[in-house]
Amino acid sequence: MDGEANSLETIINNNLNGYDLEQYNRIYYGRRNHLEVPIKESSKDKSEEFDFDIIAYSFPAKIEQIRPARIVKIGVIQHSIVLPTDQPISLQKAAIFEKVKVIIETAGEEGVNILCLQELWNMPMFVATREKHPWCEFAESAENGPTTRFISELAAKYSMVIVSPILERDENHSDILWNTAVVISDNGNVIGKHRKNHVPRVGDFNESTYYMEGNTGHPVFATRYGKIAVNICFGRHHVLNWMMFGHNGAEIVFNPSATVGGDTGSEYMWNIEARNAAITNCYFTAAINRVGNERFKSEFTSGDGMPAHHSFGPFYGSSYICAPDGVRCPGLSRTRDGLLIGVLDLNLNRQVRDRTCYQMTQRLDLYVNSLSKVLDIDYKPQVVYEKRK
Repeated sequence: MDGEANSLETIINNNLNGYDLEQYNRIYYGRRNHLEVPIKESSKDKSEEFDFDIIAYSFPAKIEQIRPARIVKIGVIQHSIVLPTDQPISLQKAAIFEKVKVIIETAGEEGVNILCLQELWNMPMFVATREKHPWCEFAESAENGPTTRFISELAAKYSMVIVSPILERDENHSDILWNTAVVISDNGNVIGKHRKNHVPRVGDFNESTYYMEGNTGHPVFATRYGKIAVNICFGRHHVLNWMMFGHNGAEIVFNPSATVGGDTGSEYMWNIEARNAAITNCYFTAAINRVGNERFKSEFTSGDGMPAHHSFGPFYGSSYICAPDGVRCPGLSRTRDGLLIGVLDLNLNRQVRDRTCYQMTQRLDLYVNSLSKVLDIDYKPQVVYEKRK
């Protein structure tokens, strides 16, 4: 995108080197060396041909005497839409399928075990427009819709678990809509789904025009490669949302998102929230955001006090992976499609728990008691005032 910085990493690497760059990496990322993992030449060729970035990093754990290493390779994909938003729905979706299929196949050829796509990956982020027609036509069944069938075939082909966030049409309950992540197993079956727990209502930007808060709780999906959970977009702002996935046993929590930059956007929080969650809950996190600047025919406002406009963007990408010790990798580009791969040793989760004792010292009993009081209609905040004579 014209006028947009490619990435934070590009800015840093263009201005620091040697000792200063090493120290920046140590202080900001948590390690001097990013532990980059080699990519196949065939994957590099494909990324150049189809114009997307690809990079991989390792997150090792200490060698244990009793437990063998639990190595799992995860991937996240960020991408822009393909056709203008005034094109027929079927053509828009087909074009996105064609683009993303190449990147998914590349992930499969790289041996990725678990892959997560961005929020509402198979459509433009039209929820900002608050218009119903024709956007509701993108909605489909989570169990047997065309997107799930498309992803299931690729999951089975590459023995890869794939998290596919879509706009769900709940055909069993009055055709209502949900913002849903469908989890498809390595044999192509639907393991289950999770619906977005927290729906933004920021001024006149209100996603509840389309869907309300989800009703699936905090499910953790036991896959062949590990236990995973999905904290969809706005849920990253809610600490207890992250916490409950941890209490249900998640080893990796994906945060598929669609969020924009600018002075009123959340970009300055992006590098903090998923990282904080990884540290506090002692699991791996992967934050995924889309890229591009999507324009719509009708103007709309976005709760930012600005005049009506045709675009909600630009989305700032910057997808990244973080380990339970707070060590993270560089993010993908702010402007380009990309595949980010992480080679994780899940033993690191327990190793960090043993070292930090966060779970052992968290005092859930204290919080449960305090929260029960907060919910009381006659609640009085625990504020201590000075007693003046």
